[in-house]
Amino acid sequence: MIALVQRVSESSVTVEGDTVGAIDSGLLILLGVHQNDTETQADALAHQCAHLRIFPDTEGRMNHSLLDTEGEALVVPQFTLCGDTSQGHRPSFTDAAPPDRARALYKRFVRELEATLKRPVPTGVFGAMMDVHLVNDGPVTFWLDQPGPTGA
Repeated sequence: MIALVQRVSESSVTVEGDTVGAIDSGLLILLGVHQNDTETQADALAHQCAHLRIFPDTEGRMNHSLLDTEGEALVVPQFTLCGDTSQGHRPSFTDAAPPDRARALYKRFVRELEATLKRPVPTGVFGAMMDVHLVNDGPVTFWLDQPGPTGA
């Protein structure tokens, strides 16, 4: 399971011109689910995102998390994060989870993040063509992953 985490001063996601999720200061989390990912990995990654200390303290050091800052999170499904580009010029998505499994683990991740943050987390729409808007703060971007049972 992969999360591309971006610290943002604002972010939103639209589907067919309608805003379906938006936040002010916090994290935009693009989430990819591999075929062998588990609920345990979804829970661990949600916990890691909530506790990731990438917000500045009074001295400007990355020392605070979403929990510390009471920042928001916006989670957008993005299966292309599971794309394999090691061969040729066309990505292979054979390692991405099938849609039903990916949707279930995506929802699990969001529920766990909501439970940890103790507030609702806006999301994109699974399987939809989305436009994601963001103002990257910093820019600060991290690639987080929870390797599967086989290291995938």
